[in-house]
Amino acid sequence: MTDTTTGTENTNNSSTRHILARIIDTCQPRTLVVCGAMAEEIGQRWCQHHGESALTTLNPQAPNSAFPLPQTQDLALITDTLEHLSHEQGELLLGQLRNYGTHQIAVISADDGRWAFTDFIGLGFQRQAVVTESGPSSDRTLYTYNIDSYNHKRKWNNPDNWANPEMWGKAWW
Repeated sequence: MTDTTTGTENTNNSSTRHILARIIDTCQPRTLVVCGAMAEEIGQRWCQHHGESALTTLNPQAPNSAFPLPQTQDLALITDTLEHLSHEQGELLLGQLRNYGTHQIAVISADDGRWAFTDFIGLGFQRQAVVTESGPSSDRTLYTYNIDSYNHKRKWNNPDNWANPEMWGKAWW
């Protein structure tokens, strides 16, 4: 069911594992970076069944020490990590994943108030689903980033609306 006020899917009976498995299955990554116990479990399972896939595992206590990564990654899965890092370290992790060219990023974040919707939106992420499971602190939110769709095309951003149309695509500053 989609919440019409936020545009996000509220998944009451879907587990976090199932959602991440669906993401990885849809993406079909050849290179995968994971951080967090659940992300690592799902990433290892994927690579066991897809021998040509390469897995890079980040330490959840010090994920930023792995950067720069050896190659551009197709997909990054982040779970159980942002809740244990300072806000600055978490922003650095997400920013480095995005800026070093990871094509898609999926983050599951606990709704504990440490990270707000605007924090993720400011980094180019979209809120996809609120995941509700039984147990304490059970509400989590799935945020995703896709380099191919984060910056939608705008009608006005073309040579016809440019101050000097003859310079379109020629000068970068």
